[in-house]
Amino acid sequence: MHATPHIVSDVMTHTVAAVGRRATFKEIVRLMQDWKVSALPVLEGEGLVVGVVSEADLLPKEEFRDSDPDRYTQLHRLSDLAKAGAITAEELMTAPALTTRPDATLAQAARIMAHSKVKRLPVVNRLGVLEGIVSRADLLKVFLRGDEEIAEEVRREIMAHLFPAPGSAIRVQVHDGVVRLTGRVRDTSLIPVAARLVRAVEGVVDVDFELEGRPDT
Repeated sequence: MHATPHIVSDVMTHTVAAVGRRATFKEIVRLMQDWKVSALPVLEGEGLVVGVVSEADLLPKEEFRDSDPDRYTQLHRLSDLAKAGAITAEELMTAPALTTRPDATLAQAARIMAHSKVKRLPVVNRLGVLEGIVSRADLLKVFLRGDEEIAEEVRREIMAHLFPAPGSAIRVQVHDGVVRLTGRVRDTSLIPVAARLVRAVEGVVDVDFELEGRPDT
């Protein structure tokens, strides 16, 4: 049985397409198309991540290609107008780059993506050097875990500690990532704790439980 992937390094992609500061607009577009990605880290020196250039950074060139921006646009979209005239990664990139560390939890990486509305994050070491990239799709890989693998982890890591036998008798079943707990427990006050811990197991979609106190409790 494989251990639950708790950190970014367990799911990230190690081979990463990236560009230097002087990469041209067309080189960036071509690399995105070849690698089928929507953003590229921008590197300098020995792999130091200094920014990220995304499709959103490239679109202003097409948007303003044959238009004459009105005064409102000139005042409120200065950044986009500047990018419309940009021709290198250094001029196009968003900096500083949003990044994550290899030892960050998947939840931490997911929060950064959600709050910043980005689809992928460069993964850097403590010096800021690129080690990989993690995408939304990578974070969702945990939901591909097998039902029996999830069930075994719930039994071993949670039930055995919260409700040890012979005081409790619990059956753990998992179907399509939904964990079902049935049986009797000695301490019913621990049921909400168990539900919370089971939901935190990677790959769990939901928890359904019918746990009752023992007749003598």
